[in-house]
Amino acid sequence: MSGTSEGPAPAADLVRPAVTERHIDTPSRTAMPSRLPDEAPEGVVAGPAGGPVRAAFAAAPLAMAVVDREGLVVSANETLGMLLGTGADALAGRVAADLVDLASDARTWHAYREVLRGRQARLRCTRRIKHPDGHSLWVQVTIAPLPQEERAVLLSVADISARRELQARLRHLQMHDPVTRLPNRTLFFERLSAALEAEAYEESGTGRIGLCYLDLDGFKAVNDTLGHRVGDRLLSAVAERLTRCADQAGHARGAAPLVARLGGDEFALLVEDSTGTDQLADLAESVLRSLQAPFDLSGQRLSVSASIGVVERHAAGTTATGLMQAADTTLYWAKADGKARWTLFDPERNAHRMTRQALSSTLRPAVERGEFALEYQPLVSMEDGGVRGVEALVRWNHPQFGMLTPNRFIGLAEEDGSIVQLGRWVLATACRQARRWQLDHPDTPPIFVSVNVAVRQVWDSDLVADVAQILAETGLAPHLLQLELTESAVMGSAGRPLQALQALSDMGVRIAIDDFGTGYSNLAYLSRLPVSVLKLDGSFVRGFQYESLDGTDTHPNPADEVIVEALIQLAHRLGLTVTAECVETSSQATRLRGIGCDTGQGWLYSRPVAPDRISELLGVPGVQAGVGKP
Repeated sequence: MSGTSEGPAPAADLVRPAVTERHIDTPSRTAMPSRLPDEAPEGVVAGPAGGPVRAAFAAAPLAMAVVDREGLVVSANETLGMLLGTGADALAGRVAADLVDLASDARTWHAYREVLRGRQARLRCTRRIKHPDGHSLWVQVTIAPLPQEERAVLLSVADISARRELQARLRHLQMHDPVTRLPNRTLFFERLSAALEAEAYEESGTGRIGLCYLDLDGFKAVNDTLGHRVGDRLLSAVAERLTRCADQAGHARGAAPLVARLGGDEFALLVEDSTGTDQLADLAESVLRSLQAPFDLSGQRLSVSASIGVVERHAAGTTATGLMQAADTTLYWAKADGKARWTLFDPERNAHRMTRQALSSTLRPAVERGEFALEYQPLVSMEDGGVRGVEALVRWNHPQFGMLTPNRFIGLAEEDGSIVQLGRWVLATACRQARRWQLDHPDTPPIFVSVNVAVRQVWDSDLVADVAQILAETGLAPHLLQLELTESAVMGSAGRPLQALQALSDMGVRIAIDDFGTGYSNLAYLSRLPVSVLKLDGSFVRGFQYESLDGTDTHPNPADEVIVEALIQLAHRLGLTVTAECVETSSQATRLRGIGCDTGQGWLYSRPVAPDRISELLGVPGVQAGVGKP
């Protein structure tokens, strides 16, 4: 045989589907003889009938052969012989499919047989064959039937090696990064998608896939200070080190990870058939070590580090998009955790992030949909146990996650600015409810309502105007509204926040500092602020006692008691009242009362409850707090 196959071309090399069209006048299979009769006229299967036609066939620059219905070469021209490295006469009687490798894949072989039987009009495919002298050829093979009376087909073979070589060069340029010469994003995703196809991992391998997704720390500073030319040299040098790491990792397993530049200073190392997280962790460690040594670039000595997100999982059920999202998230964690490190994907941490993302994206419309509600916790006089006020606490009745307390969403609301809209709703709802209690219980001294305010509400909205408008609309007296701001938000306030607090105080609204004692605790500065109430952080109150080993006796912590007593005395000297948070036991309440604390708040008196429970409490003369004790 003059030409040997180097394997079938990919199915994509077929110019058209294996069955392109059927001949309209195809004789039935039983009516077609298996071989041409010996008495057929001379020249029927010997090629064109003779004369100029035969001469044209022999001299044609296109390699051709006449093949009978059994698939044997009847005659071939010299061009085909030269292409296959043999004489034309030597091809007669040979199996045509072997010459151009038509039997190496089932699809092409079936289509070829259909053409021989007259059931398909034409076949065109691309094959790679080996010349006897050792070099390989890419050829385009076309099989077309001759007139029916000939009972043969015409095989033509065109050498397309130059075109394929050009296509290969163009594809390489298209699929590789010009700076680092690494596979680019397009080729990376092509390989990743192929690795995630079921046939790629079901028959052999581990069925797992791993990815190290890395980003250089501080690369932008290199570009900005030294220029993009130096930046490109650095990227090229980094690519070389990553390639060495991949090659070393591949020595033990026979297959090196794919190293690709995804864009900018982002690189990826794809591990197909990974053996587990330990393999990916070792690869990430080797990358970090390789980047520790400084880079010497044309007289510039540069140091660079990388943050790496590591993902390793079963290939089944994984998509390219899902894998990259997980890698990107994990890379972000590595950056947030301090850079110059690798971090492994954590499903629980990701679930928490996804929950935060889901909550953040639905905060604003949730206010409009009425998903928020307020509960109220009594503020009780330490002297007589009577209810003096309530703190409004917002709850989110989320349709997916259920009832959420403020610690789950207030921080998100402050980050995205929706705290302004939510805070305005809380303020209006609480004032309206306080006024309703006042109207429903005219014989009971009115209680004030305390509402938490985020500092962003002061900066991003006209809080003074909002409060004035809400008080006017609800009819609530200003002294029955108390606004709580955290100590860290109030201390050091200047400009607009301080002006707003002063305006609110001048209006008659009470200003309270929440969680006092955990921040700056600058009482000297505090004396210059329009503040009327300090709310001691619960950590001080909890320190008033601790349980013994047998869980029975309780003993006060003298240090906490001294601190709280001093704070209360200083606050009173400044004309401020003091509220203690997290009062849970009667012994705590007794000690707080003994050192002069004005009001208390905590589970000893009541948990946060719905508005109607406060109404019930106010409707019973002389009843002290205790509507929601555990």
